[in-house]
Amino acid sequence: MEKSIKVLIVDDEQQFRATTKKILDKRGFDTLVAENGMDAIKMMSQKPDVVILDIKMPEMDGLTALDKIKDISPDTPVIMLTGHGGPQSAQAARESKAFDFLAKPCSMDLLAVKIRDAYAMCRNRGARTEPIVGEVMVPITVYSTLSEDATAAEAASLLKHSFAAPESTAQLTDPGHLSLLVLDKAGKMQGMLTIEDLLTALLPPYLSAPKPSLADSIVYSPMFWKGVFTLQAASLSKIPIREIMSPPPQAIEYDANLMEAVWMITQNKSRWLAVMKKGELAGVLRERDLLFALERAQAKSSC
Repeated sequence: MEKSIKVLIVDDEQQFRATTKKILDKRGFDTLVAENGMDAIKMMSQKPDVVILDIKMPEMDGLTALDKIKDISPDTPVIMLTGHGGPQSAQAARESKAFDFLAKPCSMDLLAVKIRDAYAMCRNRGARTEPIVGEVMVPITVYSTLSEDATAAEAASLLKHSFAAPESTAQLTDPGHLSLLVLDKAGKMQGMLTIEDLLTALLPPYLSAPKPSLADSIVYSPMFWKGVFTLQAASLSKIPIREIMSPPPQAIEYDANLMEAVWMITQNKSRWLAVMKKGELAGVLRERDLLFALERAQAKSSC
């Protein structure tokens, strides 16, 4: 079994600690929490792989805690995270050998990427190697899924719930997905439902039917569409999503390289790839995940 990355979150805000731990655990990390610098120093005995450290904390600030953590474990990468810092704080963190500096509010996608990057650096003894697809994807345990027997109304509600991001805080955002993976009763991928699929299914059937004579074509005018949206929404709500979903996204292997993913997405004009590991669905690779990887690669090349 692949080792989970052990992450220590150090922050004096209880809600931030709890929310971040919940989201990171769902993404497959092994998350520890500490409410201040002194507790963090004690918890270094549990040998975290990566430390996420707030800069502004009472009693012992993050920069002081960073120095002490580096005294205990020089090779453990530390990511500084704060809502109070500026360029001077970022510079001080880098001079103290922090791996990176992120400002709150912070995207969970970005934080997860930075954690994996920091772990890869440590694992490869300072060499920042190119990640594989599985290190960039969103795990299936996090991605929104729904049974093929679910209704369009349930799908719309789940997509809305995803965008509401109930686990987000003012300091952390966990962005919603633009799609749902559709699974059968055995958990096998059958398709994908996008917002576009829902909107297409919402259109009145006569719009895609053969056009009538010119004299009758006036019925297609938007002036006759008042109230049609509500009527169509009610009609659509009970339709099983298997009847309106798109085919499943193209599959790529967990250990594939990122250029293969770029090739597949661009050639197929797709926004998602299904990531497979030993024949099982492991996660989803999105355009935005490759964007993060692109930014990281560019940042490394400029060092």
